[in-house]
Amino acid sequence: MAITHDGPAPAARPQSTSSIWNDARFRGNVAQIVVVAVVALLLGAMIWNAQENLSNQRIASGFGFLNQTAGFGLNQTLIPYNESSSYGRALLVAILNTLLVAVVGIVFATILGFLVGVGRLSKNWMVRKVCTVYVEVTRNLPLLFHILFWYLAVLAAMPAARNSYSIFGEVFINNRGVYIPRIVFGEGSHVGFIAFAIAVVCVIVLNKWATARREKTGQQFPVFWTSVALLVGLPFVGFALVGFPLTLETPVLKGFNFVGGSRLLPEFAALVVALSIYTGGFIAEIVRAGIKAVSHGQSEAAASLGLKPNLSTRLVVIPQAMRVMIPPLTSQYLNLTKNSSLAAFIGYPELVQVFAGTTLNQTGQAIEIIAITMGCYLVISLVTSLFMNWYNRRVALIER
Repeated sequence: MAITHDGPAPAARPQSTSSIWNDARFRGNVAQIVVVAVVALLLGAMIWNAQENLSNQRIASGFGFLNQTAGFGLNQTLIPYNESSSYGRALLVAILNTLLVAVVGIVFATILGFLVGVGRLSKNWMVRKVCTVYVEVTRNLPLLFHILFWYLAVLAAMPAARNSYSIFGEVFINNRGVYIPRIVFGEGSHVGFIAFAIAVVCVIVLNKWATARREKTGQQFPVFWTSVALLVGLPFVGFALVGFPLTLETPVLKGFNFVGGSRLLPEFAALVVALSIYTGGFIAEIVRAGIKAVSHGQSEAAASLGLKPNLSTRLVVIPQAMRVMIPPLTSQYLNLTKNSSLAAFIGYPELVQVFAGTTLNQTGQAIEIIAITMGCYLVISLVTSLFMNWYNRRVALIER
């Protein structure tokens, strides 16, 4: 028979300080708290110091200056703007101009980079060497040199308006820019735009259907030419139903300048060309590396199935290479967007030149303006990264 002793349970031994400090999780939490406290103290000291300096210089802080009249004009605006507009309106104009350069530059740089990257792998000796020289020259020259070359050595050397270079009598190039015809949409044009929107939806549906059909049966469908027919044909029918309310406004020389049409500023043209050519050289190397990363056996397997070289490249090699190319392509797109700030050297009204330049000099709100400029670039970069990451996940290889 077991004998039991009733009584209080022995008290737990207190954990020593040394054993608590040996806990990795505890040390990690303490380190994080210390880092956060130090950062908070530094930020607080910086803010207090900035407020003291602004107070001593009698400069009012805050973002109320955005509602004040700007008092300066801009030579390119995508939205209505004049000298009586506010600084906030000028900021919006500058952001739109920056986005315009970034989007156009990314499109042209991508097209140029893909062509040159594929050309570097061409079996034609001349094509391969020309593409190699292009890559080596463009990547080893500073971007600012590219911009100044196209602006000062090429566009500034163009003749005056009266002696403009003419292309088919419709496009005129001179030292004031490039003048091109402009389409004027009349009453009822919304029907054509609705038809174009419907065509875009049809192209998306068609692409998904063709992809599912190819994966199921292996049969190809002419998606590209069908998409072109939809994007051109449906708007044509829509405009035809309302009697083609479209007119083409051609630039005409009157006096010392052209009237009518649309004008591309020489600053804009120089910036887009320089960014596209410079970034295109880096994208070309990314494309070449991505294609080389795909096993040659994939091309041989495609050829054994009867696919022609162009179909093999488009349907077998490029889709696999995209999984390698997307991350470095994202970096190049971000670099192109941020490099557009060099436009301040040639006077193009983008974010740095308008807001961190003219607006800062007039208002003296250095902290607020720099913070807004940094925030704008940060938001643009994050949105670009989110889109490219989404596309990267979409083309990623899904393991089974």
